[in-house]
Amino acid sequence: MNARAARAGSALCLVAALLAAGCGAPPADTAAAKPLVFPAAPDDPRFVFERTIRSSGDVIEDEQASEFRRRLTGESGRGEPLAKPYAVAVHRGRLYVSDTVSRFVRVFDVPEGKAYRIGDDEGPGQLIKPIGLDVDAAGHLYVADIGARAILVYGPDRQFLRRIGGDKWFTRVSSVTVDPAGSRVYAVDLGGVGSENHRVRVFDARTGEHVADIGRRGTGPGEFNLPRDLAIGVGGRLYVVDGGNFRVVVFDKDGRYLQSFGSVGKQYGQFARPKEIAVDRDGNLYVVDTAFGNFQIFSPEGELLLFVGDRSERDGPAKYMLPSGIAVDEDGRVYVVDQWFRKIEVYRPAALKAEAGFFAQRPKRP
Repeated sequence: MNARAARAGSALCLVAALLAAGCGAPPADTAAAKPLVFPAAPDDPRFVFERTIRSSGDVIEDEQASEFRRRLTGESGRGEPLAKPYAVAVHRGRLYVSDTVSRFVRVFDVPEGKAYRIGDDEGPGQLIKPIGLDVDAAGHLYVADIGARAILVYGPDRQFLRRIGGDKWFTRVSSVTVDPAGSRVYAVDLGGVGSENHRVRVFDARTGEHVADIGRRGTGPGEFNLPRDLAIGVGGRLYVVDGGNFRVVVFDKDGRYLQSFGSVGKQYGQFARPKEIAVDRDGNLYVVDTAFGNFQIFSPEGELLLFVGDRSERDGPAKYMLPSGIAVDEDGRVYVVDQWFRKIEVYRPAALKAEAGFFAQRPKRP
């Protein structure tokens, strides 16, 4: 048996185990005593549910917010709550969350013990309706603003740097991805029912110059119908969530079509309303599906490895009503946004200790 076949067999066994185990949830009488892991026993756990974030108070210690600041800003003792989060990006312990109702990006800086906003000041860097987010290796933040029809770029010090695109370039820009070197920006144009602009537009990250386009509207190989998001994988491969065609479309680093995987349906490995995609350091793909209320993990070749979460009208760990954003950080932690329950949930790789990694760091108390 070759390596690919062995991996496929392992994936099928894992999916079968998950179906028998109810997606990894422990029995109700032991849920409070045992950590929530995925998949459930007797399989070896790959992820541990770590925590839920609903406000700055869940990330930054309460005593960091003084009584004076609370009176000035109106924050409660539990910090400033999320209004309607959409997407998430993480860089070395800094958690960035786009908020479409508050109209700015929230930043929870765990190593520094700070919480602040980006894009809420009047001026050229003011955001209208931020949706997609990404951060390059140097800590520059890229925000896809569907209201401004542009990509806004901010430095690590929160300073607004430049604007990419504009009315003539986008119909409905839904997400942004930057390569790790910070040289190319990939902006997904969602288009619309009456638009032919269903594509990925590529720009020079430093100059804002338009470089190329990938895809066009259609159902054929390399074509899109309501594309939602893009992620860059191992070897520079480009993975695009093709929402209206219920699949992920794969291109090489130069934008040449390679393959696609997924189809419409209710079975695991299929899609109903896929939204965002993330890649871990091994090249595995994480696709969040709003209709399923979960995220599915695939190999770089599109083989289903694991699914996490359930659709539910009742809030709880790994319970989702309107999941939208997903990100994987340098340490392998997974961050999932749910707009309806106004939360971000964090999953830790089972092999990673709870106190390890950038997001586990805490500010030193005086």
